[in-house]
This record gives sequence, C-alpha cells and structure tokens, in this order.
Amino acid sequence: MPTYIVLPIIALLAIALAKVEQVSAFGLSALPLAIVFGMLYGHFSLIVEDERDQQFSTFCKQKLLRLGIILFGFGLSFQQILAVGWQAVAIDLVVISTVFTVGTFVGIKVLKLHRDVAILTAAGSAICGAAAILATESVLKPKQQHITIAIATVVLFGTLGMFSYPFIYQWVDMTDQSFGIYIGSTAHEVAQAVAAGQSINGETMQTAVVVKLIRVMMLAPFILMLSAGLNHINSASGSSVMSHSDNTNNDSKAKHEKSVITIPWFVFGFMATAMINSVLILPEFLKTLLSFASQFSLAMAMAALGAQTQWETIKEAGPKPLILALLLFVILIFGGFFLNAWLYHSV
Repeated sequence: MPTYIVLPIIALLAIALAKVEQVSAFGLSALPLAIVFGMLYGHFSLIVEDERDQQFSTFCKQKLLRLGIILFGFGLSFQQILAVGWQAVAIDLVVISTVFTVGTFVGIKVLKLHRDVAILTAAGSAICGAAAILATESVLKPKQQHITIAIATVVLFGTLGMFSYPFIYQWVDMTDQSFGIYIGSTAHEVAQAVAAGQSINGETMQTAVVVKLIRVMMLAPFILMLSAGLNHINSASGSSVMSHSDNTNNDSKAKHEKSVITIPWFVFGFMATAMINSVLILPEFLKTLLSFASQFSLAMAMAALGAQTQWETIKEAGPKPLILALLLFVILIFGGFFLNAWLYHSV
C-alpha cells in the first residue's frame, strides 16, 4: 500500500484512539500514538519505498509539521495568561529555562550524548513534549532516530508523571487551583495535564490546562532564541577556524551563511494564529476544524517519522537518554513542586 495512503490512515487511527476514554485516561495523545503506529508499520512492512513515497514522507515531516504547529496557535489565547496570574507565567519561565539548561548541559557534557538528542529531550521535557521536539527539529535538522529517541523518553516519563500527581495530591497542603498550576507547569504533554487534573477535580483540570497552554505559547520565543543561539555558536566556531587555511575559511563562511538564513518562519505563523484567536471570537465549528487540521498534520508528520525509524538505532542509543529524561522528570516533579509551594506561600 502506498505511503500516501498508509500515513493518513495511521494519523486518523491515532486521533480516533486518543479520543477513546480508556486511552485518554493514560494521557496518550495522538502524536505519540502516531509515531508508535508508524514505527510498527515501518518495522513490519515489506514494501520498499519508491521515490514518490519518499517525497511524500519528506513533505509530511517538513511542510505538514510546520502547518500543524501554525494551526495549533488557534487553540491558544493571551487572555488565558490573565486568568491565572503572573505567578503561573513566572513559574513556567523558571521551569522551562531550568529544565532546558540542565538537560542540555548534563546531556552533552556529563552523559556525552549527541548534541541533538540532548537538546531535543530537554526541549520536550521543558515545554510541551512531542510538539516541542518537532518544532525544535526545524532548527537542529537532526537525524530521524534522534527525534524518535527524544520522543520515546519524554512520553515514557511524562506518562509516569501523570500517574504521580494524584498520589502527590493526597500528601500536600495546596489548594485545588495551586495544584492545578503545579500540574500545568510540570506535565510533559497537554493530554497528560488534562488527565492528571481530571483525576482530582474540574477546577484543578481547568487551571492545569491553562497553565500548560501558557508553556506551549512560550514555544515560539524559545525556538527563536534557540535558533539565534545556535547561529551565534556556529558563527563563533567558524571564525575560530578561519586562520587554518583558505579552504577552511570558505567552508566556515558557507556554513555561517547557511545558518543565518535558517530562520524558523513557521514560529511567526504560530504567534500570528494565537494573536488572531486572542482578538477575534472564532465560531466553534471553525475552531474544531482548525484543531483537527492541526492534529492531523502533526500526526501525519509523526507517522512519517516513525515509519522511517529503525528499532536497532534506538537500541544502540543505550540507557543514557533514559537517564537524562529521568533526571529532568525528577526536576519537574520535585523541583517544580517546591517552586510552586515557595512562590504561592511567599505572595
């Protein structure tokens, strides 16, 4: 069966399963389901992709990915920030900066992981799971296996965290709203924030989702800053090599010029759609349609990614990516709790 038929089927199946109550109770969204189904298809399929199939897979991983993230902005609004107060925004900022910085440093310097694996895992843990990893991919241009490894570890510990929140709630002295902020500021995926909050009560779930969506909104400036930071690093490393030879000088200039024009333009589209949703009241049917289009586009990208990922490469990655994801999970659950408790008791 051609790829242009299989991938849409996988995407629709993942979206449908994510809406099943028994599946959503585990906090599994359409994106991780799509990549799992894609990996299963890629592993067991005996069909060799021809040039047309490969072109369609590339289209899904690049064009549809960016379209999905742009459309995702229609589910966000700046009014949501005002509903939970400045404390939630401050907590989200601290969580994102801390988790990403620690994850990148430990992953690269301590665990000696590939730079892309460390950055992708840290971004996924810090912001919004698989969606953040896919957005970060546009800046790094990593190997498919690196993306899959990062998504697998983030989904694993995000699911574990989702089941941890109801247990923690029994032992802490926090209001339902405060605990919702704690969930939203530390949960990996939006679906996991929904499931964890719902297991406590409606107020906690609503607050958790709003705070989580604020973290998602921070994806746009994060990608822009990451792109600028990597361009600066590439420029600095290129200039340090310039004195070796004329050939090296030319190569470094070419790399520098290439890095300068690598701007994640889709991020501006993401910000624009969020702005539109903030100033205009869109009809419910249109918001539902745009939400489905976003999910379908992202699920297609995940399915294409999974279909071209080899199991052996994931095994070769070893335990280090899991160790990094575990460390970030601990920082989110425990560090995030103490941050929330300290801030809300000090104001």
